[in-house]
Amino acid sequence: MFDRVERCGLVRLIRLGPEPSQVGVDVRAALSTWGTGDAVLGGVAMLGVTPPDCPRPLDALIVLPRGVLVVVGVDLPDPAMRLEAPLAGQWKIDGWPLTRPDGATSPAAEALEATTAVARRIQDMRGEPLPVTTVVAVGPYVAHVVQPTVDLNRGVRVLHPKPTTLLAAARELATSDRPCSADHAAKLLAVLAPTGSPPDLRELRAEGFPDAAADLASASTMLLPRIQPARRRPKWPAYVAAAVVAVLLVVALIITLTSGGAPEAASSSSPAAEPTTVVVDGRNFSPKGADRSEDCAKHAFGDVQAWLAGHMCLQLRRAQYETTVDGRKVGIAVAELNLPDATRAGELHKVTSTAGSGGVTALVKEGKAWAGGPVSFDRSAIRATLKNAQVRIAQAVWADGESDPADPQLAALVDQALRLPVTQ
Repeated sequence: MFDRVERCGLVRLIRLGPEPSQVGVDVRAALSTWGTGDAVLGGVAMLGVTPPDCPRPLDALIVLPRGVLVVVGVDLPDPAMRLEAPLAGQWKIDGWPLTRPDGATSPAAEALEATTAVARRIQDMRGEPLPVTTVVAVGPYVAHVVQPTVDLNRGVRVLHPKPTTLLAAARELATSDRPCSADHAAKLLAVLAPTGSPPDLRELRAEGFPDAAADLASASTMLLPRIQPARRRPKWPAYVAAAVVAVLLVVALIITLTSGGAPEAASSSSPAAEPTTVVVDGRNFSPKGADRSEDCAKHAFGDVQAWLAGHMCLQLRRAQYETTVDGRKVGIAVAELNLPDATRAGELHKVTSTAGSGGVTALVKEGKAWAGGPVSFDRSAIRATLKNAQVRIAQAVWADGESDPADPQLAALVDQALRLPVTQ
């Protein structure tokens, strides 16, 4: 739960569980001393968290405006003056090989596995694409850590957690060109720790995450480079090009007249482009538009909207298609809702599967109708499915005439529509 919160310096500490290692206490102490910095400002550190699908609890998971740090603690048998810590190879403490009961020669393998799980979780849930890097915190004490350059370039730091070493690692590793906004940070925290509620947007802005509007303004400025006026050039190349074109036309006319070719042959060499279609079970579906939004409740109605307004929803994707059955046109609407975890997705699926509970607004109702398509999806055949943390809803209506939700032809189309992509 996001309930044990400590405000320390400019990083917010959230304790979600006990430290999985003894050196985790030092990690917490180091984080509590962070202050302002030129490259690292604020952030949220979750202590003792176990993200979904992560093989082990983490001593800390630090979400910064420009990166995510996975901190894994490793308890050494004794203090050391020198630690040789390659990612692939034998660790050595003051020249002596590090031995472990499980036979592992490099504890870094577990840390890399945890980092991979965190990065995959963010990608699968379509979170903010920040760099995810690894910090292996070693203790009880290490004076000097030796790492190969190739390991440093991979974004891995092995260190004894002191305020200076941990802050330096964060500055070196959190290097995204574009900072994560407060809104995206809230969703990212919900993805990585799906129990409870993350800090609100006001608190996240206080931790250094920029406002979404300010972030967009800065991005727009960067995407508008200054265009230098083109230097005027003499016009004679245009005259030469026109003369060359005229000569080629005369030659082409002579070849056509002497070869006796029909004019229709030339036009058939460049046929009109066919519209892109998606085929499911041998049936063609023509794309008619798609949309993406992070405000799921805004594009819903009824009990579904009420549920979404009170729960975290990461993203809503909608698409619409057209197909034909026995010469009649059919409109298809597909919606895909991505939730932070399977539990919340199951709750939403239960709501969407209840008759009369509302649903997701079709794109045609928001002014994105197409010629020959339906004017609404009222009385449509509808079905919702659940897969992991994702809920899909498909609807089918006749483009003209009355539709019946129990129509077997429309019901069969809905089953096929659930496999249509929501991106076009």
